[in-house]
Amino acid sequence: QVQLVESGGGLVQPGGSLRLSCAASGFTFSVYAMRWFRQAPGKQRELVAAIGSGGASTIYADSVKGRFTISRDNAKNTVYLQMNSLKPEDTAVYYCNAIRVSTVYWGQGTQVTVSS
Repeated sequence: QVQLVESGGGLVQPGGSLRLSCAASGFTFSVYAMRWFRQAPGKQRELVAAIGSGGASTIYADSVKGRFTISRDNAKNTVYLQMNSLKPEDTAVYYCNAIRVSTVYWGQGTQVTVSS
């Protein structure tokens, strides 16, 4: 059974940091590219960051460049999103996503709220 389980979300003040984790099981994690998406209320889901299967290549949305870092540990079947200098506009549900060719898996999401 394929599972992607996100954790690490919560309430944080502007300027603070959070580290999201996504634990994968039920598929060969090391051959999948991994992505983080987010969806704010009333908005479309957007790509935040992506990392290749080997971890060498990464891409970021312009809105998070220099503040967020995606990484993965293939030995632990886990992908991370380190989020620094958080802003209220980063408030959203964050989703983990695994993709390989036409196969896509999604996690259930974790809420991140940035507010004073």
